[in-house]
Amino acid sequence: MLELKLVDASEIEKAAHTLHRDGFVCIRDALSPEELAAMRAGADRIVAEQAAVSAPEEGNRGFARFSCGQQIHEPEWLPLIDLPSTLPIVEAIFGSPSFKCTGAGGDYSRPGALIQALHSDMQTSLHDPSGQTSIRDWPTPFIVVSFLMCDFKKVNGATRIVPCTHRSRADIPSLEAEPEWMKNSIICAPAGTAVIRDVRCWHGGTANNSDALRIMTCVEYYAPWFAMHRAANSMLPRAAYDTLSERAKELCSDIVETDLSPWKKPDFRKE
Repeated sequence: MLELKLVDASEIEKAAHTLHRDGFVCIRDALSPEELAAMRAGADRIVAEQAAVSAPEEGNRGFARFSCGQQIHEPEWLPLIDLPSTLPIVEAIFGSPSFKCTGAGGDYSRPGALIQALHSDMQTSLHDPSGQTSIRDWPTPFIVVSFLMCDFKKVNGATRIVPCTHRSRADIPSLEAEPEWMKNSIICAPAGTAVIRDVRCWHGGTANNSDALRIMTCVEYYAPWFAMHRAANSMLPRAAYDTLSERAKELCSDIVETDLSPWKKPDFRKE
């Protein structure tokens, strides 16, 4: 297991420094007990809806392993957009308040889920004929803030993250070639912790050998200078957008429903 040192939400500069150094940082008690209970209730509802139409072998991330799909339209996810415990840290990481929210969702593993191969969530490559520049040379372009919905332990399939790989140009090892120390780079932390991660960092789920779900919700942000292609359909219906704070509206201005791109409920199996 990783020797984690959780950072307090008030330690904004320390948190930003840790992410730039390690590729991720864990924030203690990012969700209050009340916020955690509300978020977990929403996550349980979505997981139950998805379980009713999907067998373990149909996992879109491997056996008994699922992405939640896009859920930013759900009421329990909306408060994550401008959460006071994490938003100032994201601003410090990007060095600007002008970043954008690109959606929210999460993932979960059911009992019996197998280990997942290490991967990076950003596969975009640059066309540099000289071969001198890659996305690994950029400052952090894309952040995911994940919220642990239960205590993450080795037995229940906690995520493993390999520190300092967000800037690495090395090839990601296959599951067969992955060294044991990487397989044991597991994030063991209590429910309510936020894991803020540069999406380039190598990571993967582990086997869920418990009899309970392992759920993690999330919200995502692009750096002010970065943009990637997204689906033409908007992610956030206008009715939900209108309930947000002014700051959250600024963050979601690129993904709100418009007359030209009406919102459609997403299919989690395609995420």
